[in-house]
Amino acid sequence: MKGIKIFTAALLGVAMVACSNPKKMAEQAENVLVACQPETLEVVAGKVEVKVDVTYPADYFLPDVYFKVTPVVVYEGGEYKLDVLTYQGEKVKDNFKVVPTAGGVVSETLSFPFQEGMEKCYLELRGVVSKGNQSTDVPSKKAADGCNTTYQLVKKCGKVDYKADNYKEVIIENPEAQILYTIGSSEVRGAQLRGQSVKDFQAALKEARENERKTITGVDVVAYASPDGGEELNSKLSDKRSGSANKVFGKVVKDKDVAAGDVKSVGQDWEGFQELVAESNIEDKDLILRVLSMYSDPAVREKEIKNMSAVYKSLAKQVLPELRRARFIATVENKNFTAEELATLVEENIDVLDEEALLRAASLKEKDADKVAIYKKAVEKFSSARAQYNLAVALFKSGDKAAAKAELDKCAKDADVNNLYGVLALNDNDLETAAQCFAASGNATSKKNAAVVDILKGDYSAAASKLSGEKGFNAALAAILVKDYAAANSALEGCECEGCAYLKAIIAARQGNADVVKSNLDKAKKNEKLAARAAKDIEFAKFN
Repeated sequence: MKGIKIFTAALLGVAMVACSNPKKMAEQAENVLVACQPETLEVVAGKVEVKVDVTYPADYFLPDVYFKVTPVVVYEGGEYKLDVLTYQGEKVKDNFKVVPTAGGVVSETLSFPFQEGMEKCYLELRGVVSKGNQSTDVPSKKAADGCNTTYQLVKKCGKVDYKADNYKEVIIENPEAQILYTIGSSEVRGAQLRGQSVKDFQAALKEARENERKTITGVDVVAYASPDGGEELNSKLSDKRSGSANKVFGKVVKDKDVAAGDVKSVGQDWEGFQELVAESNIEDKDLILRVLSMYSDPAVREKEIKNMSAVYKSLAKQVLPELRRARFIATVENKNFTAEELATLVEENIDVLDEEALLRAASLKEKDADKVAIYKKAVEKFSSARAQYNLAVALFKSGDKAAAKAELDKCAKDADVNNLYGVLALNDNDLETAAQCFAASGNATSKKNAAVVDILKGDYSAAASKLSGEKGFNAALAAILVKDYAAANSALEGCECEGCAYLKAIIAARQGNADVVKSNLDKAKKNEKLAARAAKDIEFAKFN
């Protein structure tokens, strides 16, 4: 009987050893469940982060073993091993995470940097269970496929605007003549019609008639009274002067083909009064101007000014006579250089062009490299701040970023300049500097560029907000990244390029529309880079 007990105890001891053998865990590894969130690995801001949940069934994890798990990313370029995760049974005296014999779920958040080639990869868990000197490899468990790199499609060249010119296709000229009246009179004196003002006006009209680029569209008659003597009286006097001036229109404007325009009566000429006082050397003129700013009532103004008797004498002599007048104001349309003429002058006689003409001529050049010489001329000849900035833009767009930066450093900071600094930083992958520059700029263009930074940093919601309602590739991409496919399709309306077709294919793939995926990928694959990408893109794994 004693021998039977000893044998039974020995048998139980062997059974216990057998049950705690690490090989048991290897043999039953198929009962271990692995789940990932997200199910497909996704690259965000250059790295992948995934939550892995491993479910161990009851009686699987032995109480006296160590279990070392190595997460490994397997891809075309090789393998990327993450840090080893070590677990222990509930009877092991150590400081690793304990997995009870009763089973349970162990969760880990894994993170690793994305490397070229990982577009087509999978994450697997490799395990080794050990007890004392015994160790056994546990069959690997595939955890997830990946990586999704859709955000990397963002167009990060950045948008930069040229500063606009103020070139006028038609320049409006307003030559004028002025006739003066005596105090209280509306009679036009003959000497006034023979005065220098009328002669200069008639000469200007003659020159306009003979210049094929100019057209006289009309002449207005405007009459005034000086602001002394009462508002009602001066209003009537101004009306009479407009009438008498209109009667002598044919003597002043001798060309019968020139149309008479409006005939106006202004009344008291306070505006002219203020201008003449400001331009004069009258003592206490600042006091007069202050009275004009303090009072709007004409009667009060006149009273306050007359109270300054010494000053009023100067006004009566130097200013008021000039305001008893009628003006003949012509409108002459002067046709500026056409686009064709500007192109010719740039090549043959660039020195005749003013600043605005040079800026316009540069804008007409299709190639940015061809704009550079014209902007340099505008900087050299006119010290043009706009041309200096536009020169930097042209150099950037033509690919010479170093030269662009050098020219930009000569510019005074403004919204456009800050935006270009931001784009230069973006092109150097300096996202922090780019973000600061775009924030300092604050214009509509920099807002779109700031959305690129948001995408590259993984803040897709911010990017989608900045590009909400916009059209184009990046706006559509931002909407895709936040899974707003209606907004993405709206942003792509009218876009027919290969890149936009690729985005349409992604939307269709996520919505399970195989026919639309195929039609858009066929168009996108005309671009060799997109064709190569599509072959590895996890977005299309179900359709390849």
